[in-house]
Amino acid sequence: MAKSLCVLALGAAVAQAQLWGQTIETSYGPVEGFQYFNESTLKEYFPNTSHSNVAAFLGIPFAADTGFQNRWKAPQPRQPWKETLNATEFGYACPSKYRTKISEDCLNLNIWTNAQNADAKLPVMVWSQGSDATSDDSSWYGGGMALKDVIVITFNRRDDAFGYLAHPELNREGFMTTGHETSGNYGILDQLEVLKWVQSNIAKFGGDPDRVTLAGQSFGSSQVYHAVNSPLFTGYFHGAIAESGIRYPYDTLLAGIATSYTNMSAALEHGTNYTAFHNVSTIHELRSLSMEDLLIGSQDSVDGEWIWWVTALSTGYPLIFKPVLDDYVLPMKYIESLIHGPANDVPIITGNNKDESGASPMTDYTVAEYEYYCSLKYGNLSSRYFNLYPDFNSSHIKSKVIADQAWNAAARDTSLIGSWAYATEWYKSAISPIFTYYWTHAPPGQNQGAYHESEIMYALRSLYANADLLPFTEWDFEIQEKMSSYWANFAKTLNPNYGGSFTGKGSLPHWSPNNASGTQIVMELGNHFGNVPIAKPAQVNLIMDYFHQQIPY
Repeated sequence: MAKSLCVLALGAAVAQAQLWGQTIETSYGPVEGFQYFNESTLKEYFPNTSHSNVAAFLGIPFAADTGFQNRWKAPQPRQPWKETLNATEFGYACPSKYRTKISEDCLNLNIWTNAQNADAKLPVMVWSQGSDATSDDSSWYGGGMALKDVIVITFNRRDDAFGYLAHPELNREGFMTTGHETSGNYGILDQLEVLKWVQSNIAKFGGDPDRVTLAGQSFGSSQVYHAVNSPLFTGYFHGAIAESGIRYPYDTLLAGIATSYTNMSAALEHGTNYTAFHNVSTIHELRSLSMEDLLIGSQDSVDGEWIWWVTALSTGYPLIFKPVLDDYVLPMKYIESLIHGPANDVPIITGNNKDESGASPMTDYTVAEYEYYCSLKYGNLSSRYFNLYPDFNSSHIKSKVIADQAWNAAARDTSLIGSWAYATEWYKSAISPIFTYYWTHAPPGQNQGAYHESEIMYALRSLYANADLLPFTEWDFEIQEKMSSYWANFAKTLNPNYGGSFTGKGSLPHWSPNNASGTQIVMELGNHFGNVPIAKPAQVNLIMDYFHQQIPY
């Protein structure tokens, strides 16, 4: 853990009101947090901040242990505690082969608050991380954002088979409790339980339950998007930020990335196969197995049809245990929610990074591979595609370097056009504004460019927590100030332009929302801050024509 940030409380206390050192009574029991920043950290990373009220409360349980008989159920109430919980350490992460500190007793959350008292009514941002990640990750530590008077909450949720196993028996259980044959969305219900906890408890930490922004990245952005489209979430949040998130439903890449879902029939097939793989025939027997046994096969991937997608399109996400269209938690396909309107018509920020979703500075295709894969993808549109994204120079000399550049340009344009197309369609059935962005800054000290996740620590103002991992410069901190101010403003006012969060040099460039007329621009964030075209008009037409030859997701 970078810089052992959870013990930065050892600095001298500031002589003014704050929430650390106080016992706060939550719906399950009393908790006590700690002073998060010390003076040296403030001086080094936040030189314009002379003092901090930020208190952190880590590892607060928000539901019961999910093990054994509580497996594959909505979060269950936790047994209340009477002794004060010293909330000074992150809780266990949920089961994953990628984590070490894991347990099925993992439904816990963390709070960073700058409130001086319980009457502060600060806005709240609830953050959902990517698949198989833990809330204890320095990229989304909330202290820096809290200094902008936005309370940050991170949490752990169930993923893979632990969070998304569907099964005929579970459908019958779901019908008994909800009146719907539902199973497979327990990880989404974990997020809903966090929002319910926020409604009941956040005022005691100085938060305003009527100003809750739900935010996340990658698989966490799909969690945000599912909340937008689910009636179960109505009234529990008021704005949404989906980083590397919402894509046009006609985009073929959608099926292989973290924002995807599966239909119930496929989910039931995977669930029964998983059960048989563990040499049992019932959910009761599956609930009797150990966590270690259940981890085997919990992150299985589809093969065969996915091979060329993974290699050629670099999706890297062919998981079979993922959210399920169950007509209850997830009632509609993405295309249907665009046509009929979202369950929760709230303001949205969404966008993509320069070097993700198939684009990368490490692209390494031969000219022959480039031509083969793109011909396979674009079919009858191939001649138009190669005219707009050629692998040759002005003298018609073919080059691997040019082919790699063309591949990346097409992948980036597809992401930009997909976000723009979704935003344009959004206004046909929704009235809340939607803001789209394009992140272009590559953090220093690495060769992956503006990679997947690279924007998070700038948006959440957590460079301080990662400064021993990457050699940040003054420019990085300037970018962070602008980027995090947009996010903080949005949490405060549901508009990234207003809220008074920016304290840097000059002024915060204006970010216009997308519009129903389909103006072909996006807000670049990172190396430049301002509107840029999504692509050349002919490229937009090509990719939209390609999209509309597909079956919508």
